[in-house]
Amino acid sequence: MNDVEIPLTVFIVDDEPPARNRLKDLLNDCAEQLPLQLMGEAGNGYEALDKLSEVQVDVVLVDIRMPQMDGIELAQHLNKLPKPPAIIFTTAYDVYAIQAFELHAVDYLLKPIRLGRLSDALTRARSAVPLRSEKLQELTPEPRKNIAIHERGKIHLIPIDQVLYLRAELKYVTVRTVEREYLIEESLGALEKEFSARFMRIHRNCLVAKDEVVGFEKVVDEKGGESHWTVNLKGLNETLPISRRQRFIVKKFG
Repeated sequence: MNDVEIPLTVFIVDDEPPARNRLKDLLNDCAEQLPLQLMGEAGNGYEALDKLSEVQVDVVLVDIRMPQMDGIELAQHLNKLPKPPAIIFTTAYDVYAIQAFELHAVDYLLKPIRLGRLSDALTRARSAVPLRSEKLQELTPEPRKNIAIHERGKIHLIPIDQVLYLRAELKYVTVRTVEREYLIEESLGALEKEFSARFMRIHRNCLVAKDEVVGFEKVVDEKGGESHWTVNLKGLNETLPISRRQRFIVKKFG
């Protein structure tokens, strides 16, 4: 069997049932020319992540505007899968947003979706390279509402407002909540830029949530060395060291 005969597996994500039904009808029509198989559908990003952790697909058709989690954030989380699918956005966005998609070579279908356009997009998706998370982030000024953790074959979403600190350790970043620690492979600098409204840097390798700071403590070296400051965070017994370069935050928040 050659590659052309292998069905392209497709998944639909849209919060509006009529839109999902329209896509299913169009996919049925596409199947006359392009071998494909619909693997499922979801009405929101959380449901989609849950289902796509269980079934591997080639292409996900993602609506941009959905409540709770928009399509761009969903696409960023899908990148955490061992084999990320190709993403085709479906959108009713205005011309300026469309220009952004074209600038970053992101494939999209403008609603109402036409059969020929869908068929062309699916044909391209067969050889498409998964979108980089940085490219997706450039499409939206909004930071993610969650951080995706890939553990034991599943994606777990950690709400960003539950994260107390982010600390770089070798090639990983530790994500700390009150309950436990998680590890992600992301750049601390990129996280600082994306979530600057919530976090501040206390050390070259550590960001803490501003709203979770409950106090600072000056630690005196008993052997006569230089003293240093630490920060205490809500719900944690551990303290985190503040570098000399970042000591100004003690006065700023004190």
